[in-house]
Amino acid sequence: MTWQPTTLEEQRLAKLASLQAAGIEPYPLRVQRTHTSAAALALFATLIEGEEAVVTVCGRVQSMRDMGKTVFAHVADGDGRIQLFVRREAVGEESHHTFRKLLDLGDFVQATGVLFRTQAGEVSVQVRDWRLLSKAISPLPVVKEQEVDGEVVRYSAFTDVEERYRQRYADLAVNPDVRDVFRTRARIISAMRRFMDDHGFLEVETPILQPLYGGAAARPFTTFHNQLKQDLYLRISFELYLKRLLVGGYERVYEIGRDFRNEGVSFKHNPEFTQMEFYAAYWDYNDVMVHTENMLAYIATQLTGGTTITYQGRAINLKPPWNRLTMREAIQQYTGINYMNHTDAASLAAAIREMGQVRGIATQTPPNASWGKLIDGLLGDFVEPNLIQPTFITQYPRDISPLAKGIPGDPLHVERFEFFIAGMEMGNAFTELNDPIDQRQRFETLQEMYGSDEEESNPVDEDYLRAMRYGMPPNGGFGTGVDRLAMLFTDKTTIREVLLFPHLRERE
Repeated sequence: MTWQPTTLEEQRLAKLASLQAAGIEPYPLRVQRTHTSAAALALFATLIEGEEAVVTVCGRVQSMRDMGKTVFAHVADGDGRIQLFVRREAVGEESHHTFRKLLDLGDFVQATGVLFRTQAGEVSVQVRDWRLLSKAISPLPVVKEQEVDGEVVRYSAFTDVEERYRQRYADLAVNPDVRDVFRTRARIISAMRRFMDDHGFLEVETPILQPLYGGAAARPFTTFHNQLKQDLYLRISFELYLKRLLVGGYERVYEIGRDFRNEGVSFKHNPEFTQMEFYAAYWDYNDVMVHTENMLAYIATQLTGGTTITYQGRAINLKPPWNRLTMREAIQQYTGINYMNHTDAASLAAAIREMGQVRGIATQTPPNASWGKLIDGLLGDFVEPNLIQPTFITQYPRDISPLAKGIPGDPLHVERFEFFIAGMEMGNAFTELNDPIDQRQRFETLQEMYGSDEEESNPVDEDYLRAMRYGMPPNGGFGTGVDRLAMLFTDKTTIREVLLFPHLRERE
């Protein structure tokens, strides 16, 4: 759609023309800054009486109060904001007129002057010289602040949540709380990386464009390489490539990066998301559980100084050890169904429908769902919402866990866990299968079971099987969604709040 300026934008364009006609460059090539707002305020706090400090600060104009001969303006930068005190006698008639009449909220300016404290008690810059750095043509959404019981409450005209996501740049510009969310997200990733590095893991990068997809049950995005004339897939998981590296001699590897799954969106799903996966030789899923709870406790401590956080008004204690329940125990506790009394899909589906009738609720039993899928559905519908404190659910059905080792003496379950916090599934882990013959049989069984269902079936990856035949050490593997961890640590209820640019439907 072609841009059609609004009335306000036309007014600003007129000011832009006036600036250019006066010989003022509205977008200069060079910038000079000696102090951020925070550094300037910190410098003032060190001055002794009678000492003078000259600073040059830069930032976006957030507010202006025109008192005639004097203009008070707040400018904001990445560290905070500081007040400018612009007097006609100090900057000259022409410069003062330009500041008053041709400057708008949202413009970026550079100001040089002496730090001082106003009669109202606010540390400010008594401006000697200033210049425009960037003229804003479109006005930012209006945000008003009011102090209530000693706390600043922000009232914003930018109340359309979807518009905030579509114009994240404007959202960030007017909402410091939103900027803080993404600073916290960055700190989560930094803490995670430090923890992994400190425990002997090597960070690696594996292909995003892959000739075959695998490592998860998800429909991929497909693309085409024109030069090679080859279909390629955006990865849905790092798993099969990371485990190839164990074959190659690395014993502990991890990757933090983007995965892509062509599936539905929800408050906790986005088509592209950030994942962390690791694989450790000579570990099993018990070792992975210990590492997981220690890692989350470490991240919490780095962010908050302790292991207790608050999510949606509830205190959540991430201190190890966490609660552990088998899948069978958890489902029996929350549904009353002992699924080992129903070891085929038809019998289990009937038990689920009967449970629903007794409770007076609708239950989902898709006609083609496998035994394991029905069990996983019970977990998601009836167990997961109750798992507020950190909990490991262990021993998953074999038919939905094609990459995990079986439990000795139990043909129906494997050594797999998922962990849950605040009623959300946060990650998945296995004692990884390293028998290439068994792995081939699992792949082929899935092919027969799900056929052309792209959401469940993965192609048989012959190169991965070849790597396994060279010998893969016993290992434990793990994956967690960084976005959901960011939701947890920033107290957000939707993934879109922790993604800078979430995927949205096209406008009607």
